Amino acid sequence: MRSDTIKKGVERVPHRGLLYATGLSKEDFRKPFIGIASSFTDIVPGHTGMRELERFIERGISAAGGVPFIFGIPAICDGIAMGHKGMNYSLPLRELIADTIESVANAHCFDGLVLLTNCDKITPGCLIAAARLNIPAIIITAGPMLCGRYKGTVRLDLVHDTFEAVGRAKAGKITQEELDTLEIEACPGFGSCQGLYTANTMACLTETMGMSVTGCATALAVSAKKRRIAFESGKKVVELIKKKVTAKKILTENALLNAIRVDMALGGSTNTILHLTRLARELEIDLPLKLFDIISRSTPHIVNLRPGGEYFLEDLEYAGGIPAILNVLKNDLKSSLTVNGKNILEIAKEGEVFDSEVIHKKSNPYHKEGGVAILFGNLAPGGAVVKQIAVSPKMRRFTGRAHIFNSEEEAMRGAMNKKIKKGEVIVIRYEGEKGAPGMPEMLSLTAFLTGMGMGESVALITDGRFSGGTRGPCIGHIAPEAAVGGPIAIVKDGDIIHIDIDRRRIELKLSDAEIKLRLAKWKPPLPRVKTGYLAKYAKLL
Repeated sequence: MRSDTIKKGVERVPHRGLLYATGLSKEDFRKPFIGIASSFTDIVPGHTGMRELERFIERGISAAGGVPFIFGIPAICDGIAMGHKGMNYSLPLRELIADTIESVANAHCFDGLVLLTNCDKITPGCLIAAARLNIPAIIITAGPMLCGRYKGTVRLDLVHDTFEAVGRAKAGKITQEELDTLEIEACPGFGSCQGLYTANTMACLTETMGMSVTGCATALAVSAKKRRIAFESGKKVVELIKKKVTAKKILTENALLNAIRVDMALGGSTNTILHLTRLARELEIDLPLKLFDIISRSTPHIVNLRPGGEYFLEDLEYAGGIPAILNVLKNDLKSSLTVNGKNILEIAKEGEVFDSEVIHKKSNPYHKEGGVAILFGNLAPGGAVVKQIAVSPKMRRFTGRAHIFNSEEEAMRGAMNKKIKKGEVIVIRYEGEKGAPGMPEMLSLTAFLTGMGMGESVALITDGRFSGGTRGPCIGHIAPEAAVGGPIAIVKDGDIIHIDIDRRRIELKLSDAEIKLRLAKWKPPLPRVKTGYLAKYAKLL
């Protein structure tokens, strides 16, 4: 066992002395040492219920003959961090989490890991760590929260009923009293936000890739089922250690391809592209951006959850969860091992759709293509991403004059002061990984514009990214980003921009000669952040 490094031999007397100080018995030294990386915190709603899950994980590990050790990893709530400088830390947190898990697991020679996570960047950070360490590991996502209720029957979620409600209130569509009620009723308890936003999308893909036990992704945070899953995961990790099933035996190229397929069928968050490509780099697997579009073109959208649809994660859970989705897609999936000990194709065969109103057949999809489209053109030679199923048919082709903002805050002030006009293409730049730094999400602005009723009259493009809750003609991840001299850096107010989602094009209506001339005159901006973690993060890109 890896843990023999700190347990065995006369030279390890001091180490054993310290381990005895934690309360271990002699018998424990013959068992595998298993780390439980817990992202519990009191400030993130998706994580406040984890203390109880920790107990069930410990029970499972102990029941199977392992020794559990809990250690902490950080968590940020993207919703609370949204719309201010806190959001700059969200994506960089992913790397901090991976580094923290690597450091603790290697320093203490753990034989295996259970990674307790839920929200947006914590789950991909755990996946990256598992891939890097390549030891037996299981991921538990803590589950979605219940939907809120308004006047007994109307179902609520965070994004549609608070973020977008700000715009509706500004437009005079709802009263202050209604806004106050929505604010307190939208999130009735702990769990990840109720729609198919980044946290829940990543949970679904983690189960698809085989890194969570079957049923984990959609099991509600408040459910006894989630506690049973935590117990089972504790037992399973000991089994993986005995069978020497490491993370890279599960996280294969086939597993990633299956994840993309399910992502497109679900219509998940565009952020998954950032996380899956980053995980692929850690695994040294080639996962080009165009591949996402190829798979999307051949994958029907079969589940219509919020923000684009009207269903919630709890509806997907009761309709059969990820096994049901796998069953519908079974002929398109590739053979891949899972932490269950079963092949993903076996799980797909056993899956069952319990509600065909929620999960459609491939022959009767909500949309013929998958959730995401990848656009290219002279404005985004490295590619750009749009959640195409959340775009109105009227806005799939759009031409408008550019309205330039050099930060999200500047654009939000413009929107609040009604300076954004119908027919414009809002351009927000210097919000990429290096420029911001940290590539912040822009849910506050996109939700405000949707709430104002401008979702079918303006487009938005950025080298930053969007929340999983964003809907409308919002095109993100413009590459190269402005801070490194991408063409988005030289767009001027009034320039014509043409977007064609069906043809996968995004074009700046200027000649090649004019673009080259402007780029030749462009000078890189001074770094926005010069000290602290964000400055270090930007330098490492």
